[in-house]
Parts: sequence; C-alpha cells; structure tokens
Amino acid sequence: MTIVDMLRQNARQYPNEVALVEVNPQRHENRHITWRDYDLVETTDDQPFRREITWSVFDEKANRFANLLLSRGVRKDDKVAILLYNCIEWLPLYFGVLKTGATVVPLNFRYTAEEIEYCLEKSDANVLAFGPEFIGRVEDIVDRIQAGRLLFYVGDDCPTWAEPYQELSALCSSSDPQVPLSEDDDAAIYFSSGTTGFPKAILHHHLSLLQSAQMEQKHHGQTHDDVFLCIPPLYHTGAKMHWFGSLASGSRAVLLRGVSPKTILETVSSERCTIVWLLVPWAQDILTAIENGTVSLGDYELRQWRLMHIGAQPVPKSLIRRWLAIFPWQQYDTNYGLSESTGPGCVHLGVENVDHVGAIGVPGYRWQCRIIDEGGTDVAPGQVGELCVKGPGVMECYYKDPKATAETIIDGWLHTGDMARQDEDGFYWLVDRKKDVIVMGGENLYPVQIEDFLAANDAIQDVAVIGLPDDRLGEIPAAIIQVKEGHTLTEDQVNKFCLGLPRYKRPRKVIFAKVPRNPTGKIEKPALRAKYGALDIVDKENRR
Repeated sequence: MTIVDMLRQNARQYPNEVALVEVNPQRHENRHITWRDYDLVETTDDQPFRREITWSVFDEKANRFANLLLSRGVRKDDKVAILLYNCIEWLPLYFGVLKTGATVVPLNFRYTAEEIEYCLEKSDANVLAFGPEFIGRVEDIVDRIQAGRLLFYVGDDCPTWAEPYQELSALCSSSDPQVPLSEDDDAAIYFSSGTTGFPKAILHHHLSLLQSAQMEQKHHGQTHDDVFLCIPPLYHTGAKMHWFGSLASGSRAVLLRGVSPKTILETVSSERCTIVWLLVPWAQDILTAIENGTVSLGDYELRQWRLMHIGAQPVPKSLIRRWLAIFPWQQYDTNYGLSESTGPGCVHLGVENVDHVGAIGVPGYRWQCRIIDEGGTDVAPGQVGELCVKGPGVMECYYKDPKATAETIIDGWLHTGDMARQDEDGFYWLVDRKKDVIVMGGENLYPVQIEDFLAANDAIQDVAVIGLPDDRLGEIPAAIIQVKEGHTLTEDQVNKFCLGLPRYKRPRKVIFAKVPRNPTGKIEKPALRAKYGALDIVDKENRR
C-alpha cells in the first residue's frame, strides 16, 4: 500500500463528499483565479473567495495531470517541482506526480529566483508547475532553466515561454494510469528551511508518507466527521503531513489563505472546523485579539473545535495556560519533528498528557528516541544531550550529498541537532538547537529556557534570545523583544522581571525589535545574529 492508494480508496468510498475547500478572504477582484472549471463552486463578490472539490474530482484531477506528464515522457526517477501558494490545485498536482511514479519536489513560495534555480538543479527536477504569483521570478531565470525542462503554468493568461496546464490536462484521460508503486520507491524531495544558507534536499520514500498519514490519524484520532483547518504552507512537511490525517480518514480539509485572528476564527466557525494546527505567533495573535477586544468570541461558533495543536518550534507553557483558560473544552497537543523525519510526530505530547505541557512528549507512533553525548553514548535521565530518533519516517538521504547523509544518519538513527533531556516520567523536553546554544564563560545557556521565561510577561508579544560576541566571556545572551501593541516596556522593567531567573541566565542586553520568523514559524536566529552581532562589533569599535 502507498499514500496514493488512500486517495483512490476515498474516491471510491466517498465520491461525492467534499475533500478540499479553499477559502481566501481577499476580495474576488483582487484574486488570481488559478483554476476555473464546472466542478468548482465560487461565492459572491462580497464574501470570502471559496472553492471546493469532491474526492472523485480530486482523484480525477490527479489522474489527468499524471497522464499529461506520462504523455510528455515523465517516468520513474524523474522529478517534478511544484511552486504554488496554498490553493485547491496544490494537492491534486502533488498526487498526479506520485501517480506517475515520479518524485514530487515542493518548493518554498518565498524562494528568490536564484533559490528556485538552485533547487531545480539540486533536485534534478525536469518539470516545474508554477502559479501566477511566480511569473516574474521564473521569467528572470527562464533562459537558464528552460532547456530540457517542461514548464507548466497553473493559471490564466499563460506566458509565452510556458505551457497552459489547465488546457492541456483537460484533454488528457481521467482514468488512473495505475503505474505500479511500492513503499520503497522514491516519493518526494523536501527542502530544509534554508535559514543557514542554501537548503538541503531531503529524499523520502513512499513508506515515509504512508507512515505520516497513519501516525497522524493515530495521534489525533481523526474520524470521517472531522474537519481540518490547514493554514501553513503545503510545500512544508508540517502542513502536508498533518493534512495526511484527513486523507487517512477520508475527511474534509479547509485550506485558508490568511492568518489574522478574525480570519481564522471566522473560518473555524463558518466551515465547522474541528482540528486546527497553529504556529506560535498565530496562537499569540488570537489570544491578544481576544484579550484586547479586537475580536469577540460571541461572534463565532467554536464549540465544535475539539483540538488545537502546535508544532515547528518550542511552545511557551504560559501560552498554553492562557489558551486553555479561554478554550477549556479543547484538547491540546504539540508535535516535534523535522523534514528529515517526514515532518511532525516522531515525538508528540499526546492529548492525554496536558499535565506535561512544555515537554515535546514521548516517542510517536512506531518511533524510538534516545539522547546522546558528544561521544555517541546515551546520557542519564535529566542530563542534556542530542536528541536522536529512529523509525519508518526517517529520510532515505540528503539527495546527492552522501557526506551530509553519513553525518546525520548513523546506524539508522537520525541525529536531529536538537539538545534535549528526558525527565523521570519518560517525557522529552527540548532544550535548544545545538547550534543555538550560548557558551558564556564556559557555561552552556539554552535560549529556549530564557525565551520561555520572558514569554510569560504580559507585555511581550514575541521574544528571541541569541548569543552576541563578548571579549571576556566569549558570548553573552541578548533578548530581542517584540512588545505587544498597546503595551509599553522598558529595559529596566525587563531586567527587573528577569530577577526570577538565575543570574547567569539573565539577558545581558535587551533589544526592542520585531522578531523575524520564517513561513513555518521558526525564529530566524542566523539573521538576528548577523544583524545584531555586527552592530555590537561596530558599537565596541566606536567606544574604543
């Protein structure tokens, strides 16, 4: 069995039930209409733009794209890249690629033209399907990428240098090509977040995707009656693998374009969503909007919302305490993972373990975990070491990078680069990224612990702690603090608040600024270190 068989099964079992809904709160006339067809439902101009497709149409669209690719010579071992914003076309295209036996290559929609070119070359992608928002970026590199590569445009008014996907696929058969697939076949190349330079290409087999779907349904108990709200970008393993729970249960999912508190709550209410995966900043924004009266819970129907879960980054305990005080009927879960482990879930808290909020949890379904020291030996409970995971979702390799693969996968164990500890109850606690640890005067400081403490301050919207160079101590901790709208905060107030921390953990420098995060919610600490580390050096030079 492969992930493609789940789509086929849903098309047979629930042919006329809605599989996917796209909701875009932007006004109709400002939208790029990327797929107009008889089976897509559009609303009036004064409502959020909305489209939906059934499971049978989903499967049919995947079949048509697969047959288009096959007619152009695409076969197993070929690579097909997708560059789209979240939309109703995204997943049928993804499954169309898989149905050919080729490998699908989702691309980050924030990539520059040069990064797009790099990823196409790195992955050996010989096909690119892209949307209207990317015409300019693709055109910048088209002379360099066009030779030997098919370019399919997903939208209206196709550029002269590309081919119109919609027109061509409509002429192709809607029958399933039935290309034989096994769990050991290559399925997808996902790129790492790339916050430390050009991203790595991460190759997964079909087994990894199947594991993710089965694990997601197991962890969150998804049934056919659930409705999953998907907000993060589908190019990332997090959003995709959480949606796989909807695929496994044959249930409806809503793709939302927009992350404002009002937009999220309106969509949960109108679409009757039961499961929502949020990133930390979005949960913070919702709580702030409720607390300052920007939104009123009485305007929405939210009682059906049974589960809120968060992943992709450490979650402040204070955030979840605030959340459950407002939504006491909800279950809560957090999921830990990385693209090399097919995204979230190799460690997860579990809805039954809310008393351990703050921990990333226990090994996920079919996963094993261990914590090791620099020599590769397991550390004692309570001690900090590198978290390693092992299971059926571990990547096959970094594509075309055997050296990095050998350094990351040792005896089947994936070395995550995250520092963690295990408590006496068997729960794992994320301490920090190995590369983010601050060494001050020989003492290891873990920024996440300081960030978690500062996040409990009612005036702080977001916070990042980084190490800055220091002549005497090597590094010192600096806190970049984003203050909540309508609040004020001074450095003296921050320092007074930090008296609750041990002296050596207190920030030595406070900077009030916006905390940058990438599309998956991770703090862009390399950018912060580059910005403020350079400024700090200049300040020291000016003082001499």
